[in-house]
Amino acid sequence: MTSWQMVRVVAGTFILLSLALGLPASPIFMNQWWLAFTAFVGANILQSGLTKWCLMEIIMRKLGFKASN
Repeated sequence: MTSWQMVRVVAGTFILLSLALGLPASPIFMNQWWLAFTAFVGANILQSGLTKWCLMEIIMRKLGFKASN
């Protein structure tokens, strides 16, 4: 798996988990403030798409994932 693929996996996991924790209809609802984390991840995805710079991808490369082509 490349670093960019791993970024997508991590972002998707964070989004789904924060939605599950933040939506009142969820069986594992904790607090609606978890939806702020969903917005934070979404904003970072938007920023990385516009600037072509992603901190999570740099972290994944340092963890040993190969760079995407």
